[in-house]
Amino acid sequence: MKNQVTIVPNETGAKIRVSKNNSDYGHVLLKQEKTIIGTNGWVKTTRLHALLHGEVDDLKSIGIKKMKTLPGQIIVKESTTPFNEKNPDMDLKYAGKTGIVCCRDGEPIYRRALYDASMTETDEFIAHTNGDDIRAANNENAEKALQANTEFSTSDNQVELPDMIAECEEEEQTTSEITEDELTEVISEEDEVTIDEEEDVTFEL
Repeated sequence: MKNQVTIVPNETGAKIRVSKNNSDYGHVLLKQEKTIIGTNGWVKTTRLHALLHGEVDDLKSIGIKKMKTLPGQIIVKESTTPFNEKNPDMDLKYAGKTGIVCCRDGEPIYRRALYDASMTETDEFIAHTNGDDIRAANNENAEKALQANTEFSTSDNQVELPDMIAECEEEEQTTSEITEDELTEVISEEDEVTIDEEEDVTFEL
């Protein structure tokens, strides 16, 4: 829902992530699917993450352990002033996978996602002015990808799609001939299959 965020537990299921530097403090990882309209008029639905900080006892007192969601939203704030003076690079805004930092008149743009329980805050974006550098990096990456694709040659061991389809059809025919006793034996020997959820990026205080 638009007016709530989801609490993301860690790998052990804990919703309050205790700081390794000071066990009195912790944070809760939040996420939200949000549609954002950028300064260039481009509409994109993206997944945002933010942290809810506090003392562990205070986080427990609001019943975080029993909650799956919290009311509110995650907003994006961009600035040419670092959010973290001690480690400003952690919030640099990069242009995709180019490795180029987005800049406004030579100044780097910093970007941070924040939790807003009041639903009164709005996103603040800064248009970058180093588009030429970003386009040059994109073109260079495209040329490298094209060159790699051109140099690729089919090996004798490569499976062709028609052969793969024929092989699958043969397997299906063989499977259909398995007796009920054989099928029971196959199921009993099968290991349990688990699906890993998408890993969420976490931060430490």
